[in-house]
Amino acid sequence: MDDSRIIKTEYSEEMQKSFIDYAMSVIIARALPDIRDGLKPVQRRTLYDMYELGIRYDRPYRKSARIVGDTMGKYHPHGDSSIYDALVVMTQDFKKGLPLVDGHGNFGNIEGDGAAAMRYTEARLARVTQEAFLGDLDKDVVDFIPNFDETEKEPSVLPVKIPNFLVNGSEGIAVGMATSTPPHNLGEVIDAVKAYMQNEAITTKELMRYLKGPDFPTGGIVTNKDDLLNIYETGVGKIKVRGKVEFEKLKNGKTNVVITEIPYPMIGMNISKFLSDVAGLVETKKTQDVTDISNQSSKEGIRIVIELRKDADAENFVNLLYKKTRLEDTFGVNMLAISEGRPEVLGLKAILKANVDFQFEVATRKYNNLLAKELERKEIQEGLIKACNVIDLIIEILRGSKDRTMAKACLVEGKTTGIQFRNKESRIMAQQLSFTEKQANAILEMRLYKLIGLEIQALIKEHEDTMANIYRYEDILERRDSMAQVIINELDGYRKAYAGKRRTVIENVQEAVYREKEVEEMELIFLMDRFGYARTIDLAAYERNKEAADGENRFVFSCKNTGKVCLFTSSGQLHTIKVMDLPYGKFRDKGIPIDNVSNYNSEKEEIVFLTSQTELNLRQVVFVTAQGMAKLVSGGEFDVSKRTVAATKLSSEDTVVSVVPVLDQKSIVLQTMEGFFLKFDLSEIPEKKKAAVGVRAMKLGAKDAVEHVYYLSSGQDVSIEYKGKTISLNNIKSGKRDGKGTKVRI
Repeated sequence: MDDSRIIKTEYSEEMQKSFIDYAMSVIIARALPDIRDGLKPVQRRTLYDMYELGIRYDRPYRKSARIVGDTMGKYHPHGDSSIYDALVVMTQDFKKGLPLVDGHGNFGNIEGDGAAAMRYTEARLARVTQEAFLGDLDKDVVDFIPNFDETEKEPSVLPVKIPNFLVNGSEGIAVGMATSTPPHNLGEVIDAVKAYMQNEAITTKELMRYLKGPDFPTGGIVTNKDDLLNIYETGVGKIKVRGKVEFEKLKNGKTNVVITEIPYPMIGMNISKFLSDVAGLVETKKTQDVTDISNQSSKEGIRIVIELRKDADAENFVNLLYKKTRLEDTFGVNMLAISEGRPEVLGLKAILKANVDFQFEVATRKYNNLLAKELERKEIQEGLIKACNVIDLIIEILRGSKDRTMAKACLVEGKTTGIQFRNKESRIMAQQLSFTEKQANAILEMRLYKLIGLEIQALIKEHEDTMANIYRYEDILERRDSMAQVIINELDGYRKAYAGKRRTVIENVQEAVYREKEVEEMELIFLMDRFGYARTIDLAAYERNKEAADGENRFVFSCKNTGKVCLFTSSGQLHTIKVMDLPYGKFRDKGIPIDNVSNYNSEKEEIVFLTSQTELNLRQVVFVTAQGMAKLVSGGEFDVSKRTVAATKLSSEDTVVSVVPVLDQKSIVLQTMEGFFLKFDLSEIPEKKKAAVGVRAMKLGAKDAVEHVYYLSSGQDVSIEYKGKTISLNNIKSGKRDGKGTKVRI
């Protein structure tokens, strides 16, 4: 290899340069729209390709696969899916305020179902696209640039005559930046453009008398009207959108909540997410008002029906939906676009200025082009009229000439050499001719029927029309007011033809406040069996089945239905469970796994103790660990709002063996795996915070660990079975905390 061709460079510099090149390519040539036509490159190329293929609004549909393939091969070498996705979005009236493509077939729906494969669907240009986006492409109004392989030419921007950036909005993620512009009402945008053209000093606040705010295709309600002025001044902000809700009163006294319009961010799979969120509110007992939910949406529009119980507060329920689901959502605004070759966040006035400047630029090029054509037509027309006045002489020249060159030289320069004339007067008259090159060519190509009287009159009338056009075009080009009026007239035409009524309501709405129903407090009995299934029953049911309840369940205690249950685990965690989350019913009803209503993981930890939070608040709690650490903790420390907290601090590989509230216990007995028993007064264990490790309660051998903990009250005789032998704990000699204890010999 030739060493002279190897370029040595710093790795970091090469990476930095390459990444910047990549980032700029994504920003400029892929992800962000141009402020002038509001289109990303893939959209612009697809529309231009359809224009080139002649797939007009008044012609038959063509297969989407043909459009995608042609666009990819000529202009956009980035994969067919990106082109087809762009084509699909441009057909969807629920995403675009003004669809640019007329689709035929399955192009997806508002509920998130995707479009059919491109081989099945067909498309053609929408009429507004052909007229307002592509209509003047043949008049040299925009620059054409080479395509990726320099075999074709493509427009650098389309001569769009409406502010498409605002009308259809935009979404795109580039490198380090993203664009997000809401769609707007075409009529309002055109009114704002006209207001700006008539007064360029107009303020954003004054512009918003014409452009009220975003107009989403899905309707809905914008609830923060007062924030819009700042959003349109800066180009950045958050728009809060709610769905539209109606109430249907039924004959049986029940009320149906019917959602007829959804917030724009909910389109797609978020509708099914909304349905599951409502179901989740029922499952988690956030509401008990719902009896049924169904999605009855169709081609006619959105209709999501939620059936409520007879005594339900419908308005309060809707407020719950606003608070807990995406029925109220936020649309993040970041009006970022490519302006003068660089990405820039633009406010409303800057967007309108860019559009108006572009309109004047396009109009100037258009009318210069039209004027040049009319001047050329005028030259030819004047030559033909002049020729008709001396037609006999011209016929004589043509008959007397040997070839076209000789005849043309005579018409242009008056050269008569070699031409046969009838008389001297004709030669003298021929020598005085001075037609231009274009006039001479037109005369030589003129057909004889043009000499008919009516044809000559038509030629004169055509010349008069040409002169009127020239005068008009010169006036438009020389006077900005005249050009502005032409642009305004065109905008009025598009407004009349394509503008629709506003769909989104804009107002100031107070934040939704959901009032939870006050639950009548009552005492319940908590039951959890040895398999970890938990439930609650009322006190009367427990009294009737007390023996069975105590015998069949691992934990049985009273609690309030408005309270919480505290679950202590071997890993030192405290999991709190709302009593309302537990199933309440008859004594023989099956409970639910305690795992399902808490963060407790039965595969990683074991339940050490369960009790009500109310009971804990009144007591001290004794903690003893396998490594012989102990402490007392005030029960009030476990009155926490979080679902899971650390109940105690553990040393490495230590576990909690015992958690017990202090009632009237006087002594504590620790039993180890190797058969050591240590008995001492409970008062020797100091009170610590829950975040403390505690103090050593017993000295253990290298491989020994505390296995069981027993508590003794005054006058209580407690015996246990240990390796087949009955041991009376009262007979164990009392010692001091941090002793080795006594080994029981078997």
